[in-house]
Amino acid sequence: MNIYVGNLSYGMSEEELREAFGAHGEVSSVKILVDRETGRSRGFGFVEMPNQSEGEAAIAQLNGKDLGGRALRVNEARPRERR
Repeated sequence: MNIYVGNLSYGMSEEELREAFGAHGEVSSVKILVDRETGRSRGFGFVEMPNQSEGEAAIAQLNGKDLGGRALRVNEARPRERR
């Protein structure tokens, strides 16, 4: 299950995000997107969890939760739109 995580603190590391989701199940990958020019976080990322029910539980538990001083927005990622 691919999960979108928004409103991330700009100082959040991929390891911190992995730990937060890892409390709810197995995490196969974590990616925080960064600006190409500045190298700074864009404030959102994606977490991949292989188990659907663990992913749904993580979404339910973490959506709106304060992490790094910001309330996370967590939901199932939608397929990327073609440009």
